[in-house]
Amino acid sequence: MRTEMTRRTLIVSGAAIGASALLGAPTASADVSADVDTARSGRREALVTPIAEVLDGGEQVTSLAISSPALHRAERSSLTSSTFTVHVTATNPLNGEVAYAQDRVVTAATWSRRGEITLELEHGWGVDGGGTLQYMGAYGRNVLLDLDYAITQVEPLRGRGPGGAVVLDSFRQGRLSDPEVDAFAHHATASGLNYRLFSPARRSGRRGAALVVWLHGGGEGGLRTGGLDYYDNEAQLRANRGALGFATPEAQDFFGGAYVLAPQATSAWMLDGDGFAPLVLEAIEEVARAHRIDGSRIHVVGCSNGGYMSLKMVAEYPETFATSVPICCGIGARDGSDPYFISDDELAATTTPTWLVHSADDTTLDAQANTVYAHERIEGSIMSLYDNVTWDGITYPGHWSWIYVARNDPHHDGASVWEWMAATKR
Repeated sequence: MRTEMTRRTLIVSGAAIGASALLGAPTASADVSADVDTARSGRREALVTPIAEVLDGGEQVTSLAISSPALHRAERSSLTSSTFTVHVTATNPLNGEVAYAQDRVVTAATWSRRGEITLELEHGWGVDGGGTLQYMGAYGRNVLLDLDYAITQVEPLRGRGPGGAVVLDSFRQGRLSDPEVDAFAHHATASGLNYRLFSPARRSGRRGAALVVWLHGGGEGGLRTGGLDYYDNEAQLRANRGALGFATPEAQDFFGGAYVLAPQATSAWMLDGDGFAPLVLEAIEEVARAHRIDGSRIHVVGCSNGGYMSLKMVAEYPETFATSVPICCGIGARDGSDPYFISDDELAATTTPTWLVHSADDTTLDAQANTVYAHERIEGSIMSLYDNVTWDGITYPGHWSWIYVARNDPHHDGASVWEWMAATKR
């Protein structure tokens, strides 16, 4: 049975039948069966919290936290990685199609200080069944999946004192937890543009804190076509580490504390740069009114669609930004036939300090026709042109050069891109 919940809520399948059936299976030892008989009257419900992390390849559920008062009686030494099994079914909320359905591999089971069980799940690049988003190629958008986790206890936990073994056979799932994503508060402008905002723990500087504006790629916008109305204010944080990188302690140290603003386009920035530019500016101004922002330290960074939009913003508002970092940007065909277009005159007139980043093997937006072309026309610009996108021994698609900026890898004249941004004022 499926429970109706919001898109940001994950769903759980209870295992009330599965646990007892498996625990009582013929393969179980006689001692285990006796423990189960003793424990049947004391079964308890457990809360399951899926914990996710945005990896370089996108967000994945990396572990599950299981909590229940019944666990306080359990002997901790009896917990193993085979105590529980995990199955997940992921459904696209827009079309009802199952994106994937499979078992998750439990790699470790540990106890927290609060007496909760943490099931570590196999995850990483090339591991199926962990992703929280599905890319819908027909629409060019990432959609947050409804995830239905079925947890089954297949081995009892030894109990302390009277009451026999501890068996959890009813599970209720809570909201998806991703501490980095959850640190960004939900907002919308008066005009209805969604945005997420990270607020720094410290705000140094007499004039206020810096503000970093992250402009997402085309896959992270809303979807309002074909009778669909999907605008989640989630994908711009969950699809990659672009915005999250600037909220890390390392980046915050460079800036002395910085707000990070991540607006979400209702469609894609490239479809209507002229229309979106004032909406992004409205979000910036709204944040500046609500918080103590140093107007000389507002930075704009964007990837792909957002790389185009970062160039568009400095062209439209040349006095607003301290720096611009367009990543794998598009500038449009030179005849102006594209709906998105940054003219040669606009490139040549750019006075905002600009650091362009791209990978030479990008097959989505050609590096030579876009980034190199722009670099040759923006006076004083810096360019980091990589051969490919390789991080921690993994080679990603060539379009994903945002990984390098999210990890503060580009360097020039001894300074990293974050360091350069933090040191530059308008």
